[in-house]
Amino acid sequence: MSDTPAFKPVDSLTYSQAVAELENILRLMQSDACDIDQLAAYTRRATELLGACRARLTATDAELREILASLQ
Repeated sequence: MSDTPAFKPVDSLTYSQAVAELENILRLMQSDACDIDQLAAYTRRATELLGACRARLTATDAELREILASLQ
């Protein structure tokens, strides 16, 4: 069985880094080079990254709304 891939903690990634990693995981999963033994690990990682990106987008949206509301 293959080793589980080593990933950086999601909290240490910028939004751009998280999106780039998601894109890489997607490309890997769509390729013939995808190791079926690591598919679950990649799926878990993609889910973590998506959750982190969604949280950052939501927080940024709330902050922007607050800033714009203060201008009125």
